[in-house]
Amino acid sequence: MEKEEAIEQALSLADRSGIVMLGTNGDDGTPHIKAMIKMENEGLKTVWLSTNTSSRRVGQLLRDPRACLYFVDMEKWMGLMLVGEVEVLQDAESRQRLWREGYERYYPLGVNDPDYTVLRFTARQGNYYHALSNVIFEL
Repeated sequence: MEKEEAIEQALSLADRSGIVMLGTNGDDGTPHIKAMIKMENEGLKTVWLSTNTSSRRVGQLLRDPRACLYFVDMEKWMGLMLVGEVEVLQDAESRQRLWREGYERYYPLGVNDPDYTVLRFTARQGNYYHALSNVIFEL
């Protein structure tokens, strides 16, 4: 598979995925994986997520921003790993960008709830897998 075709298919997978696995590093350096709702993506370079400020994941990312995301399509046996770093954001613009109707259920104080945090993942490398082929590419 050519690199350009792999990147095109990887982008299609990221665009249609609602769930992504977020890999972070625990306090002792061991990997930790968590399924997250993908809120938005800007191509393959930037992926937006939101979570609780009080979560273990935010603490891990504040100590070590290195992370990876993994998207999967089980029916087509394809996967995409993106490797990069996560920024933990609480600025008004980022919070408003990802705020959705119904979030009050989890954040009763609304968009400015101190327990509402936005994560911006920035990828530097991708690895797309499909049909027994792996294509690694830089972003």
